[in-house]
Amino acid sequence: MELRRGPERGPVSSSAMTQVDDPLDPLSSQELHDLAVSYAKRHLDVRFFWNLLRVLPAAEAGAGELDEADADIQRMSAHFDDVTDAGKGEVAELLRPFYLEYLRKHDVKPRSK
Repeated sequence: MELRRGPERGPVSSSAMTQVDDPLDPLSSQELHDLAVSYAKRHLDVRFFWNLLRVLPAAEAGAGELDEADADIQRMSAHFDDVTDAGKGEVAELLRPFYLEYLRKHDVKPRSK
């Protein structure tokens, strides 16, 4: 990774500089969820859904939804109903980095309005 000096901020990685104009950043967490789920469905990306189901209990626990997290850990089938809910409220906010990483990895851009 190449490091360059930013204006009065010290070293800045070249990858960090490219994300300044990232069109995903202004999107809400709900929009990121919807975009990631839509892309994964279109591409039959089972790995995305598997990874989402793995991180979802931690996000639910972080959002104070301990009963949901416990149920999800106990029964994998409980997760499937939660995929939609993973785009709402504080859970979506906690999953925001997960969605951003996935969308950036696949170079997914939001549609222009």
